[in-house]
Amino acid sequence: HFLDTIYERFFRGYSVKVADTHGIVYTPPAIVNYMWTSVAEALQSDFGLTLSSPGVTILDPCTGTGNFIANLLPRLPHRDQLFANEVMLMPYYIAALNIEHAYLDLTGRYESFEGLGFVDTLDMAEGRQMTLFTEKNTTRVARQRQAPITVIIGNPPYNVGQINENDNNKNRKYDVIDSRIRDTYARDSSATLKTQLYDPYVKFFRWATDRLGDRDGIVCFVSNNSFVDQIAFDGMRKHLLQDFTRIDHLDLRGSVRKFPKYAGTTHNVFGIQVGVGITVAVRCTGERYLRYARVREHWRKEEKLGWLDKRQVDWHTLTPDERCTWLVPGHAAEFAAFLPINEIFERMSNGVKTNRDAVVYDFRREALITRVRQFIDEYNSEVDRWRRSGGKVTVDDFVRYDRIKWSETLKRHLQRGAYAEFEVGKIRGTLYRQFTKELLYFDTILIDRPLQFPRIFPTPAAEEENLTVALTSLGSEKPFMTLITDRICDLHLVGAGSGSQCFPFYTYDPDGSHRRENITDPALDRFRTHYHDPQITKWDVFHYIYALLHHSAYRERFADNLKRELPRIPFAPDFPAFVAIGRDLARLHVHYESLDPWPLQWIEDPKQPLSYRVERMRLSKDKTSLALNSSLTLAGIPPETYEYRLGNRSALEWVIDQYRVSENPPSDPNRDDDPEYIVRLVGQVVRVSVETAALVRSLPAAFA
Repeated sequence: HFLDTIYERFFRGYSVKVADTHGIVYTPPAIVNYMWTSVAEALQSDFGLTLSSPGVTILDPCTGTGNFIANLLPRLPHRDQLFANEVMLMPYYIAALNIEHAYLDLTGRYESFEGLGFVDTLDMAEGRQMTLFTEKNTTRVARQRQAPITVIIGNPPYNVGQINENDNNKNRKYDVIDSRIRDTYARDSSATLKTQLYDPYVKFFRWATDRLGDRDGIVCFVSNNSFVDQIAFDGMRKHLLQDFTRIDHLDLRGSVRKFPKYAGTTHNVFGIQVGVGITVAVRCTGERYLRYARVREHWRKEEKLGWLDKRQVDWHTLTPDERCTWLVPGHAAEFAAFLPINEIFERMSNGVKTNRDAVVYDFRREALITRVRQFIDEYNSEVDRWRRSGGKVTVDDFVRYDRIKWSETLKRHLQRGAYAEFEVGKIRGTLYRQFTKELLYFDTILIDRPLQFPRIFPTPAAEEENLTVALTSLGSEKPFMTLITDRICDLHLVGAGSGSQCFPFYTYDPDGSHRRENITDPALDRFRTHYHDPQITKWDVFHYIYALLHHSAYRERFADNLKRELPRIPFAPDFPAFVAIGRDLARLHVHYESLDPWPLQWIEDPKQPLSYRVERMRLSKDKTSLALNSSLTLAGIPPETYEYRLGNRSALEWVIDQYRVSENPPSDPNRDDDPEYIVRLVGQVVRVSVETAALVRSLPAAFA
């Protein structure tokens, strides 16, 4: 216990990057016990064998401090069929100490554990071998290569990759394993973004499956459990069902995105941010099945570990759908019968992903110009330096991370020798967050992924005629939301950790010419035919969809479906009513700055001069008043204000969150040319919220 604690605290406190890329987490004994018992039960029920039976050869491919093997020793009379690998020197030595000390306790004599190899398990699939260590280690690894492994068990690393390119802390690439993932999990995935499939724990699932070869056997991992229900992993789920006969997954929950109140150090079994699960996958003859169970979401870490010791698991057999969804949401058949939104619109796009918001966004024009000019000068200097270097080193090792916020896309521009040029005309108005407008330097070099927005709002003129419906993108853990806008919108419109998917009415060529309607003619014909009305227009369909996506019964009934796929649109009985309300909602949400503010009560502090400047606004506990600053409070906020929610917050709470002065990144939303803007905006957003809530309540039935 002492060694394990020192090990984990050392890496977490001293070598954070190493801890991040290797997913260094100590596995609690309750989890180790549960996994070994599950493997033993599977061996007995499916093969008629025990852990100590001849022919049962066991490998822990990422042993860390050796806890899995040390835990197993009391169950075995011998160690000849045990193997373990570790790629890092410090845990390798600790693993040897732990395993050999456990053996000493059991037998009263010391023996070296010959099954432990200092090697990167995934490297073994590449055909590479570390030459740093002794010939003895090479012999151990060679013996393991020849062993017919039948049980693979352990706790693989979880890290999906660096959050910030400037960390220069990427996961290693493995040509063979990455290729296998590309040809299996990624090939059969319907997701657009598939980077999560190259998380190390996914690589270990792919490697373990291949390591069994044609043999029957068992893979048992405790890992990040995002593969169970997230969109990007549909191909992985498909192949797991093909590669194994029986799969049990025990969901230990703990995802901070799904359950912010029940995650982290108090509720997650590892004290980390991602959800955790134990998977037992068995390849054998006999009946196929997929079973799932989960702990209660509010259980603390200690309760979960205690429950594992009792092994009172209530398994549920799952029947995946044709898209390899394991946890099929309720009302799936009904939802599937509706018209897919991506069949109504010809083109769609995620919001703009800048990867350097602090550079290209600002409330203030001059501050934005100064920052962008400085960034361009520094970037162009790096281009000059790269050209002079002749590309003799990798771009990751070449660039300097102290001044420039790098991304993979910007590094590719650097390698191509592409210079950036400042143009005032590239400064555009955007919707950065809900009811939060900022200026954006809209440039294809400085912005990591402009996506389709050069064809949606190519010029300021397009903002006068075009609208786009933005909604929560697939896989978001936040409640479904939608908001219409007449300008470029950010990928994280609904907040960090969630994307936005945009459906415009018009699309254009990049120069602003060749405007065309984005709702397809076949989709319009479907609406005209269903409602027996040839006068229905594409704008009618557009506003109908916007109203329908606000319908409370639609959102509640299909909440789980909307997390897993894009909206599907039913034909509501009263089409004209939806069109009219959708048009009113669009007017409120697009032109909110022109509305008369809600008549809030102004409470001024007579001891201070009246100021409109906002540093950080604060709601009262009962949410009926809002302190803008020490001199002015706005009271009389009606409770209906909070009925209008966008994701996890109400519209007013989004404004409070965004309109504040920040030092890092530097941001000041106060306007010198319009000092009352924020005060007025608060009243306008209150009006928008109250009137939106009333319109949503007035929507007729969404289903026949």
